[in-house]
Amino acid sequence: MPVDVDRVCMAPSAAKYRLTFTGQWTQTAFPKHYPLYRPPAQWSPIIGVTHSSDYHIWQRNEYASNGVREFSERAEAWTLIKEVEAAGERIQSVYGLFSAPAVVGGTGQATTEFEVYARHSLLSFIVRIVPSPDWFVGIDSLNLCEGDNWIENISLDLYPYDAGTDSGFTFSSPNFETIPQDKITQIIASFPSHPANSFYYPRLKHLPPIAKVSLTKIKNNQIFSLPIQPTQSNQIPSGNEIDGSLINTPLDCEVSVWSPWGLCKGQCGEKGVKHRTRYIHMHPANNGAACPPLEEKKLCIPDNCV
Repeated sequence: MPVDVDRVCMAPSAAKYRLTFTGQWTQTAFPKHYPLYRPPAQWSPIIGVTHSSDYHIWQRNEYASNGVREFSERAEAWTLIKEVEAAGERIQSVYGLFSAPAVVGGTGQATTEFEVYARHSLLSFIVRIVPSPDWFVGIDSLNLCEGDNWIENISLDLYPYDAGTDSGFTFSSPNFETIPQDKITQIIASFPSHPANSFYYPRLKHLPPIAKVSLTKIKNNQIFSLPIQPTQSNQIPSGNEIDGSLINTPLDCEVSVWSPWGLCKGQCGEKGVKHRTRYIHMHPANNGAACPPLEEKKLCIPDNCV
């Protein structure tokens, strides 16, 4: 969360920025339940606003609006856009609404441009993680003004959030409405603390960033050029733009609980043997812990002797 969002911005005139969203959702960084099909890992369109400090499109530890619910669950933006427009008309807290296209892959980029003014110097946006129950990434109230100057450029790592409206544990979970609704929370490696959760990596202290956003102020002599259309690139950029592509998150083997012991097999008058088994829930990846034994046996006395 940004600090001092209530500072008065004294920057002259307006500023124009180029926003570049970069997906870093790779199978090596997030190997657990990584979606490969129906649908594969990808990102929804970006919905963003420039606004004053008395408005939030979403806020950590607060309840999601109906618009955020529909967007985080289904990437349907109609209600969210209406909420933004209503806030702008009612309290004059929203200056601009903008979007960028979807990224049809876990990695790739989407780019767009927007303007900010002194009275509306904060930036917020939201992007749905697809597929997911109600998970998203975004920024809440980033102040692009410092005193009487506009920030020239800034890059921020993005981490997943849970909108608190669906209780699914995995990327492809069926709809499971959360009743009563929970507040928006950040998803971390150990929370939700359930082995079935797709982001549950108990060996990690912190999840690697799943995406990144870069903001660059456009120079004054560039503002007079024709406005560019939102652009998209689904290729991993060259150089070091996507450090997440080099991350190898260890995924430990996960197995089921033991089955009940089977029947004792052996000759009457002699000791027999009985077995129990378990099966693999999740195979290890990226040098994660190997699977433990899947079968156990122990001596017993046959119970089928007359």
